[in-house]
Parts: sequence; structure tokens; C-alpha cells
Amino acid sequence: MDKKTVLITGASSGIGEATAILLHNKGFKVYGAARRTEKMKNLEEKGISVVPLDVTNEESILNCIKTILEKESSIDILVNNAGYGSYGAVEDVPIDEARRQFDVNIFGLARLTQLILPAMRKNNFGKIVNISSMGGKIYSPFGAWYHATKHALEGWSDCLRYETKNFGIDVVIIEPGGIKTPWGEIAVENLKKTSGTTAYGEQATKVAESMAKMYSSNQLTKPDVIAKVILKAITKHKPKTRYAKGYLAKTSLFARKWVGDKAFDKMLSKMM
Repeated sequence: MDKKTVLITGASSGIGEATAILLHNKGFKVYGAARRTEKMKNLEEKGISVVPLDVTNEESILNCIKTILEKESSIDILVNNAGYGSYGAVEDVPIDEARRQFDVNIFGLARLTQLILPAMRKNNFGKIVNISSMGGKIYSPFGAWYHATKHALEGWSDCLRYETKNFGIDVVIIEPGGIKTPWGEIAVENLKKTSGTTAYGEQATKVAESMAKMYSSNQLTKPDVIAKVILKAITKHKPKTRYAKGYLAKTSLFARKWVGDKAFDKMLSKMM
């Protein structure tokens, strides 16, 4: 494969950071994007280009793409990785926060994709990698809005894949399991803040404690494992449409496929 230009969102930590480093080391022209560019100094020191990006802001999205295209002829590969988990009881989560969850996890990446697609079509080449989650197929207590965005991303990506396949564009979904990133800490804090003192407080506190224990354990998968899956997906001539990898990913997806709703509810209750 010729040297390609890659844009990775959410590159300030976790999967995005690990992917930026790996692809840079493999010879790709990598642009790491995130809201807080000060957290990407280590990427800059490695020679990776850093651009500011707030996926909820149209001007920021346009400026990000403009910055890259002023230096490169095209953006060949897009890794839509930016996202977070807004946890809390459905009754407790303000609708404005629910909208923000969709803005970050769905509408931001959708807008980026819209703007990058024309050049991909013109070049008859493109790789769009959407970082979903095993949470795009399963569910967990107090994660309604987060899971809603990931379920939506799965269906959205399937439609996009079908629409763009005749233009030489591959759309790949990555479904990570439990990964050792700041995501878990943020989700736990959101849950405590949103539902810790409400009518759902007792149950929410138990779930938050269980999540905190899991995300501080050594059982979680390191982000560079997912980075290697992304590398595999963008370098294969005919990549798979989905890759599930990481702690409990394949196990959870298998259970959700073959276990009924009420039985799955019981499994979650025991785990939490």
C-alpha cells in the first residue's frame, strides 16, 4: 500500500493514541485530532501531526479538515474513535446531556465522514473505521444513552458500507471489549454524579462500584491490541466488516446472540 494519510479522532488517549503511534511507526501520514491538544505532546514528539478537533462543533470540524488538506492531497483513512460513556438512569439523565452523547458518538463522526467522502469517491479509495463497542450489540445497567449511540453506529455503518462499496471505500466496525483506557473512569463518575443520590441511587452505586473494580483490574485489554486490529483492517485488501476484540468482547457477543433477554438480564445482575 502506498503511503496513506490517516485522520484519527479522540487521539489524546487510549485507543486513539495507541493507533496513532502504531500507524505512524508503520509509515502512515498520521494526523491525531482531539479537543485538548496539550494532551498530545507525546504524539508531536514522535513526529505525529496534531490538530484540534471538537466533533460537536461544525467550525472545528471544517478547520480540522482544511488544516490537513492544506498539506495533503486527500484523507485516505478515517478512524472515528472520539467518544465517551454517559451513564445514569434514563429518568435522571438530562435530555441536553443525552443529545450531547449523540452529538459526540454519532453526529460528529457522521459529519466528518460526510465531508471526507467526496475525495474518497474521487480517488476510488477509502477506509472508514468506526470504533463501536461490544456495547453496540449488548447492554449494561444505566448505560441506556451510551448503548443507544453504539447500537445506532452499528446500523449507520452497515448502511454506509452498502452505499460506498462501489466507490472503492471500505467501512469497518471495531467492537472492543473492556479496554484499559480513561473511558471506564469517566463512565463511573458520570453514573455517580447523575444517579448516585436519586431514587436509583442504591442500585446505581452498586453498579458504579462494580464498574470501578473492573476498570481498575489487570483483566482489561491494552489499547495497543485494538490498534493492531485497526492496522489489520486498513491494510487488508478485503477487510472483514466487523472485528470484535478485547476483554469479554466475543464472550459477551456470543451470550447476547444465544441467550434470551430475561436470562441476559439475570447474567448482568450477577455480574454487577
